[in-house]
Amino acid sequence: MNNDPDARLVEAERRGQHSLRNEPRARAVRYDRRTGRVHVELTNGCTFAFPARDAQGLARASDAQLAQVKILGLGLGLHWEALDVDLSVPGLLAGLFGTKAYMDRQRAAAPAPHARPPRLPPLAATAPRAVGRVNPLRRARLNGA
Repeated sequence: MNNDPDARLVEAERRGQHSLRNEPRARAVRYDRRTGRVHVELTNGCTFAFPARDAQGLARASDAQLAQVKILGLGLGLHWEALDVDLSVPGLLAGLFGTKAYMDRQRAAAPAPHARPPRLPPLAATAPRAVGRVNPLRRARLNGA
């Protein structure tokens, strides 16, 4: 690693410019009271929404507080001033609604998903008894009688 402060600054600026060109950033944001979701329009033309109260720091927020969301800086974050909450747009897109510790607590509190689908009864047990049987009168006609 280069210890020259000027070289490190140039490299940091290069990474920042690359990030601005390639990472999706927020262009517009709004809270929808009806659905309880925050809708984010991105600079690449896509939009996404997430359940506001699933994000760290927003669980007990009122609708009025959630509606006060602002875009941070160049669109890489969302900010709620009254709640002192900041969320990363790239993190939200990756499904991260808070810090690693917060996400670990959320996963631990969630019901465990089924390891495998429930077993179904064998097909023969559920099929009508006549399956595969030919009516005796029809059998006689088929055999030329």
